[in-house]
Amino acid sequence: MVTEESVYEAIKEIIDPEIGINIVDMGLIYEVDIDDTTVDITMTLTSPGCPAGGQIVNGTQHVTQQLEGVEEVNVQVVWTPRWTPELMSEEARDELGIF
Repeated sequence: MVTEESVYEAIKEIIDPEIGINIVDMGLIYEVDIDDTTVDITMTLTSPGCPAGGQIVNGTQHVTQQLEGVEEVNVQVVWTPRWTPELMSEEARDELGIF
C-alpha cells in the first residue's frame, strides 16, 4: 500500500533544474491525497512562467506512478497560495543562503 511518506520520498528525486533543490524542500508540494491506488498531488511552481514547469510536473507524475500499489496519479498545479521562499525547508533556505 502506498503511503503519503513514500510519495514524498519519491518526489524528492525531482530537482528544480533552475535552483538545484528538490521540489519537496522547495515547498512546491502543497498536498498529497491517497485514495486506495490513486494519488492526487496538489503543487505549485515558483512562477506561472517557470520554464521547467512541464518537466517538474511530468517528473512528479512519473516517479509517483512507479511506486508499488499506484495505478493512477493526478497532478494539479495551483497558483493559490502563491509560492514564496518562506515555503522552503530550513535546509533549502540554508543551502541558498536565505535567512
